[in-house]
Amino acid sequence: MRSLPEALAGFVLAGGRSSRMGRDKALVELDGRTLAALAVDKLKAAGLSAVIAGARSGLGHLAPVVADEAPDEGPLRGVCTALGSTKAPLTVFVPVDMPLIPAALLSHLVSDARATGAAVTLVSVNGFTQTFPAVIRTRLLPFLREELVAGRRGCLAAFQAASSRVDEGLRVTPVELLVQAGQVRDERTLPAYQWFLNVNTPEDVERAASLRVS
Repeated sequence: MRSLPEALAGFVLAGGRSSRMGRDKALVELDGRTLAALAVDKLKAAGLSAVIAGARSGLGHLAPVVADEAPDEGPLRGVCTALGSTKAPLTVFVPVDMPLIPAALLSHLVSDARATGAAVTLVSVNGFTQTFPAVIRTRLLPFLREELVAGRRGCLAAFQAASSRVDEGLRVTPVELLVQAGQVRDERTLPAYQWFLNVNTPEDVERAASLRVS
């Protein structure tokens, strides 16, 4: 008898201060859509539910919102808050400021995490491991909280430390290999390294708009 696939929960991380943008990034528009709306749509396009973690503005019309346990403590706090809010064993995280990530990459990461059982599933680009998007097993929450309590708030370092505490470990796949194998496609035909553009400033918004095809 075939077992049912693991339940999933998808989260948009939207609790940043947006200091370089000068206003809440989640409400910044790109091609007429807010970054928050684009991130929610991306999760849904990958067949995932969508919850917004750490929203600083009223975003409840887009998806359910989970408030940060302690605002201004960075994205790792948002990850922990999200993990603590769900019973799904497998979670998918996308930051609100990465609008060029293709939904197909999220779908692949989920499939890979289910197949390998990895505690954390990430990709690298040009040899550098990317912190997000990330697929994380919810049972890592106690270890991630230990990192927060110890004052270590960097997400990637926390993912590495937490996953080292369990047998399944952390898995990183070069995104270039996925593209070459035809496992992930981007309808805009952007080079893979451009998928990971962080939209942190008004200039970044202009650059993303020049790359994005509606």
